Amino acid sequence: MTSVGDVGLLAPVWAGTGVEAATDDRAVLRAMLDAEAALARALDPVAGETVTAVAKAADRFDARSLAVRARAGGNPVIPLVADLTAAVGEVVPEHAEFVHRGATSQDIVDSALMLVSARTLDLIAAELDRTADALAALAAAHRTTPMPGRTLTQHAVPTTFGLKAAGWRALVLDAHERVTRTRASLPAQLGGAAGTLAAFGERGPALLAAYARELGLTEPGLPWHVLRTPIADLGAALAFCAGALGKIAADVLVLSRTEVGELAEGTGGGSSAMPHKSNPVRATLIASAARQVPALATVLLGALACEDERPAGAWHAEWLPLREALRLTGGAATAAAGLCEGLVVRADRMRANLDATGGLMLTERLLTELTPVLGRDAARRLLTEASRRAAEEHTDLFDVLAGLTESGEVPSLDHLRDPARYVGCAPALVDRALSRGRGPTALQRQD
Repeated sequence: MTSVGDVGLLAPVWAGTGVEAATDDRAVLRAMLDAEAALARALDPVAGETVTAVAKAADRFDARSLAVRARAGGNPVIPLVADLTAAVGEVVPEHAEFVHRGATSQDIVDSALMLVSARTLDLIAAELDRTADALAALAAAHRTTPMPGRTLTQHAVPTTFGLKAAGWRALVLDAHERVTRTRASLPAQLGGAAGTLAAFGERGPALLAAYARELGLTEPGLPWHVLRTPIADLGAALAFCAGALGKIAADVLVLSRTEVGELAEGTGGGSSAMPHKSNPVRATLIASAARQVPALATVLLGALACEDERPAGAWHAEWLPLREALRLTGGAATAAAGLCEGLVVRADRMRANLDATGGLMLTERLLTELTPVLGRDAARRLLTEASRRAAEEHTDLFDVLAGLTESGEVPSLDHLRDPARYVGCAPALVDRALSRGRGPTALQRQD
């Protein structure tokens, strides 16, 4: 059976999304060719145009052949340089000498992965924009829609769905800020054999600046062959983003359970065995990504501890985890935008669940009301006993309280029965959250 490569068969979270094309082997090859062409242009504009023209014909370079031949030297740049040099030599022989001049393989791989990361982070940021807009609309529409607040899996006190959606949006905006800040700081890499720029002579610093401009990346203060801050920042930003989206997914998965039924995905997925099911597929895929990306980020952070002027193994270990973290986070961002734009909010089920425990969600409110009358300790004892009886007898807390306080020492509490009137400052907090705008995009930061 002929292998067709990684087509995402086991990765439905990113298969078929924009991030797939931005991170596949062809995209990485394209980025390596872009890095080589940018270096040639920085070295010599005329020769650089020749190299650029040849490099643009990416289809003439066999990614599979490069991958197999990379085993000999440990990275794909070595065979790529040989193929690119030969191809340029066929066009303008004297320009072939400008291919890869003064660079080392890590310069090209690092710069290429920064290009891939930049292009992918732009896609992720756009999906986070969509998600934030959808959540802003949900928060505003359900600013006062009451629902049970839950702590440690149990009903606590009432809240509003608008506040929950506003909280999700806050996390998405936090992720957006980290993604765009990281995107704006991604640097080019050029240091030569040991990070000294020795092959370029006195021209080295100016050439580094020109190279960064040609790539559209940030000029680094130093070659960063063993100063892996950019990779660590990427890992941290991607892990945070995946986790922030994972929080939304976790809530949707719980609230869309059949017995809860407060939310539903607009277009759920089917089951191979049970025709009646409409599974929360988007939330499931987001949750899967949120569990994987932190582990991948650990590998990227671990690569900070690398030896010498160029490391053996630490740098190589970054490639696949970085790409997979980009893919998973990008796929999760796409799924989150679709999830939030199509989310079905079932206010009637929220209300039914508020009433399901017969007033037990209002013990905090009742404690506040009864403390001035009975004293704090006595009020707590009364409510504890009443709550126990209501739960055991499956009856309404207010009815139990009425029976326990027939002496008239306690005023009527019926006016406190409605849980929708005990959502605190939730509506005001929604307004406050929605006043927060998005920060500038990576492109705007560069401008």
